[in-house]
Amino acid sequence: MGNVIHAEPTEVVAVVRLRRGVAGERKRVCHIVPIPDAGPIPEYLTALCGEFIVPGDAEVLDRICGMPCEACLTRSARRARRLPH
Repeated sequence: MGNVIHAEPTEVVAVVRLRRGVAGERKRVCHIVPIPDAGPIPEYLTALCGEFIVPGDAEVLDRICGMPCEACLTRSARRARRLPH
């Protein structure tokens, strides 16, 4: 019998940024947003920093580009340490 790999439970997150024209350039930082694993997309998403983001006002990015939200990065690092290894 081959090796069996068990996946660790993880949380799905997205990197989002407010769209151009929705906010000024200073507010267009890359936030880390937990994505609900089931059900419809909620009216707003809550970034790790606490910022409320309306899904239609944001663009989903494939990586952090531009200015990252420092509070989101800090909270993301803390959460990663709490996940079981």
